[in-house]
Amino acid sequence: MKTIQEIKDMLSRSEGEEALNATNEIIEGKSANRETMAMAYYLRGNAYRQNGNVRMALNSYLESMDLDPDGPAAEAYRHIQELLDFYNKDYYNP
Repeated sequence: MKTIQEIKDMLSRSEGEEALNATNEIIEGKSANRETMAMAYYLRGNAYRQNGNVRMALNSYLESMDLDPDGPAAEAYRHIQELLDFYNKDYYNP
């Protein structure tokens, strides 16, 4: 099983699929403490985002926020929501 730091390193090298597998291993093992599980869900969200699956990224961030409401997933979730909510009215016909 990979450590949280090893998964972060995978993501920094754009190895999203490998990071996704590693986070799933931690999550499915269910033996990690609450803090580690929250970070695993957050990193899984990052891996999904890196792989282009925004919906699953948001779901993973929500799982992380359930475990750690003040963790980094809250900000990541907010950023994605802001991007999804953004639109430029000039591009629409009146």
